[in-house]
Amino acid sequence: MKIKVFSYSSLDTLIHKMSGLSKLICFLLLTTAIMATYDIRIIIGIMIFSYAMMKISQIRFSQIKMMLIYVGIFLVFNFILTFLFAPKFGVEIYGTEHVLVNGLGNYDITVEQLFYQITKTAKYLSVIPLGIIFILTTNPSEFASSLNKIGVSYKICTSLSLTLRYFPDVASDYNTISLAQQARGLDMSKKAKTSERIKNVAAILVPLIMTTMDRIDIISNAMDLRGFGKHKKRTWYAAKPLRKVDYIGILICLLIFLLTLWVRFFINKSIYYNPFI
Repeated sequence: MKIKVFSYSSLDTLIHKMSGLSKLICFLLLTTAIMATYDIRIIIGIMIFSYAMMKISQIRFSQIKMMLIYVGIFLVFNFILTFLFAPKFGVEIYGTEHVLVNGLGNYDITVEQLFYQITKTAKYLSVIPLGIIFILTTNPSEFASSLNKIGVSYKICTSLSLTLRYFPDVASDYNTISLAQQARGLDMSKKAKTSERIKNVAAILVPLIMTTMDRIDIISNAMDLRGFGKHKKRTWYAAKPLRKVDYIGILICLLIFLLTLWVRFFINKSIYYNPFI
């Protein structure tokens, strides 16, 4: 079975069997827990839990390869820029300074700054798998129904559902148009100059945009003909009732969230965990 890149795939796993609503609640609880603390112990724990859930979900590396490349580039730049713009922020937070390498001016490499930046990077690495799991294991229509259940307008929910469904189609159209243009002599290989390759991308984007606009027009007309938006409420064919596995998942994530709050307010008494005291 061929699995599309970064799109929902229907598999028989424990995570896929959960309701979209329960997965949304779990996602919100865990991401809120990560945002609520800079305790690397909690963050690493959630990270391990997240990657274990990815393993259970049977998410393939080929599905998320491109996204991981962009995320990796972002994290590297974020790590460098954080040090360039605030090289002493870790020292200010933890109140101590242990210099590893003397630099120019304020640009000393300290244990505190490295610890802060590693913790910050770990926060990103903990949130990313949660988002990947939610998107790749949740049917877009079920995701829309989940949002509608918590009060979001069904018009907005339907728009989000259509957007998620359309991502793989856009990628497929891009590859098809790119291959067609290359068959006509358009050079997109590494042998071509960078400026020439950028110019040639326009030859792909223009027909891609036109194809996208045509598809949007067809979908809009179809929805209008079916009276979309006439009533204030609607039912959802893809909605799933909450089952035992959903309640167990929500309970586990709620306990992790409460543990995070307990550690922050009663153990650390701060958003930061300070191992240098």
